[in-house]
Amino acid sequence: MRYYEDVEVGSMATFGAYDVTAAEIKEFAEKYDPQPFHTDEEAAADSVFGELVASGWHTMAMCMRLLTEDPDPLAALAGVGADNIRWREPVAPGDRLHLHTEIIDKRPSSEHDDRGYVTTHFEGLNQEDDVVVSYEATALVKRRSYE
Repeated sequence: MRYYEDVEVGSMATFGAYDVTAAEIKEFAEKYDPQPFHTDEEAAADSVFGELVASGWHTMAMCMRLLTEDPDPLAALAGVGADNIRWREPVAPGDRLHLHTEIIDKRPSSEHDDRGYVTTHFEGLNQEDDVVVSYEATALVKRRSYE
């Protein structure tokens, strides 16, 4: 577990493996983003994508899942925001995603001595190391000295 004091701006990590399936793409889309290129292979074949693709929000959820499997996680109390979300490449059945992170900022809380804010740049990549999504997220992180 990494506490606020352990975090160094500029530190990077790459980890995870998430296998994307057609069934999961359709299940997520039918519930949360029911557009034809997410729910139906035939309709998707005639779309701008030319094949079934995951919803961008599903891609974000898969990245969140990968983050929860970080072998050296932050002692996060809560997420406080995400910025600059960019879906760069479609995610299709058979893709295998992994996550690359870089700490880009940290600052102590001005109101609570037991925590600080850590901002991380995230890139979700496929098996070809193509960036499929990028974003920055800020987390509220515990300080070790208050554990």
